[in-house]
Amino acid sequence: MEPTLRPGDRLYVDPRPARTGRLFRGDVVVLRDPARSVERLVKRVTGLPGDARLPNGRPIPPGQLYVLGDAGGGSRDSSEFGPVAMNEIDGVVWYRYAPPERRGPIGGRTLK
Repeated sequence: MEPTLRPGDRLYVDPRPARTGRLFRGDVVVLRDPARSVERLVKRVTGLPGDARLPNGRPIPPGQLYVLGDAGGGSRDSSEFGPVAMNEIDGVVWYRYAPPERRGPIGGRTLK
């Protein structure tokens, strides 16, 4: 997720949007790695159910999201493992509290 997030950043994560399904394009989310369920990934939501976002032009299925890393190529994200189920999302990243010089809100919701 560089440059948005860097190794060592400490984050506040709100689980409520994930529990209620109120996730939006642009949200930075923590999710279970589909290949290694004990590991977590931090990615940005770029596609919602119904969006024609899949590589084959088909819409994202109900109850699933498309997530990408901010760094572009080389990221473990939906370009590698496909859409993720909403119930695999642990929460939305709202704030970086450490390191102190990088403290501040994390966001990126878009109104589309």
